[in-house]
Amino acid sequence: MRPRSLPDSASRVLLLVPDPHARFAAVELSRRFFDEEVLERGYGLCTYVFAWTPEREPLPYYSGGYGDLLIRPDLASSVALPDGVHGVVCDAGWPDGSPVRAAPRQVLISQLNALADLGFVPSVGIEHEFVLSDSDGPLTAHGVDYAVGGTERLRPLLADLREALEPLGVESARAECHPGQYEIVLRHRDALAACDDAMLQQLIVRSVAARHGVTASYLAAPQSGQGNSCHVHLSIRDAPMDSFLAGVLRDARALTALWAPTWNSYVRLRTAPFSPRVLKWGVDDRTCSVRVAGHGDSSRLEFRFAGADAQVHLVVAALLAAGRAGIEEGLAPPPAGEEVGALCTTPWEALAALGKRVPSLLGEELAAQQAALLRAEVDEGCDAVTDWQRRRGVLRA
Repeated sequence: MRPRSLPDSASRVLLLVPDPHARFAAVELSRRFFDEEVLERGYGLCTYVFAWTPEREPLPYYSGGYGDLLIRPDLASSVALPDGVHGVVCDAGWPDGSPVRAAPRQVLISQLNALADLGFVPSVGIEHEFVLSDSDGPLTAHGVDYAVGGTERLRPLLADLREALEPLGVESARAECHPGQYEIVLRHRDALAACDDAMLQQLIVRSVAARHGVTASYLAAPQSGQGNSCHVHLSIRDAPMDSFLAGVLRDARALTALWAPTWNSYVRLRTAPFSPRVLKWGVDDRTCSVRVAGHGDSSRLEFRFAGADAQVHLVVAALLAAGRAGIEEGLAPPPAGEEVGALCTTPWEALAALGKRVPSLLGEELAAQQAALLRAEVDEGCDAVTDWQRRRGVLRA
């Protein structure tokens, strides 16, 4: 666990707030102002960071005005960032002290509190895949899964990444199966820290890559037939994990919008062979959407639904909400290998499914936000002219 204080050497502090698009909204402050004002009172942030499109345009569904909410730093999340500032992830609340129920971190905290009321505390490990490219394309010309040879162009960047990511507790890192693809796995920890650190990892990876003239992309489908995933390894000591698994399998389709929040997400689900959309579980079987992995104390469930573009706090919150419902209802899972349904395969299917369980599992505010985001995504996709459309137009000429 990192210390619950900032080092004396930290002269600048970056307040970080996870937004719905798997990125941070940020404000940089002087250390003196942070110590004298913000630690005790919090800091004002415009509410639209939880009601905006990827282009930072306000969503039409939101009608509450655009005043300030208060963000409060969680010092347990603090970490040194490569550009010399110290990052601290923040909670978001209204001036009256109530949480912002559409804020991803607050959605997760709510689910953790509900599980704690049942006497359960989850442990989570998160692995992200991403693609490293420069102006000539991916840094490896072909897949280099588990390889050493063929990764030579990656090595200067990876050396800097190892140092920058050391405070986050990396369990493993390796080249992956698609051109330029790499995977970083963070060690198991409490769920809130796991999600904060997964987002901090992305921030650090992108920053270090940029220094090398490289782009780190967490696009769910870099190409048709390829996938960048966000796999979540989850265990809850003393909980009936069979009922937890049954709850997740029951509600996974209705929660597709959280696993797959972008137009591109559905290219991954439809075409990437190790992005299984069929709902089934198996023991150490990576073709299943849920894999039972490990042995003894390391036994855990690996949920393989989400793409690397998903908002990780919401992904874990959705797993916990569905799994808790399974525990509370005493559900029994299907036999291993039995298909019990499938995730939605288009964004409009996911939009239609979203209203069925998300309001009861994660709240009306979050459901309204996610519906507005996905509706905007569908509209933008339908309004865009793409290279695919141009090619098809030529073929029709």
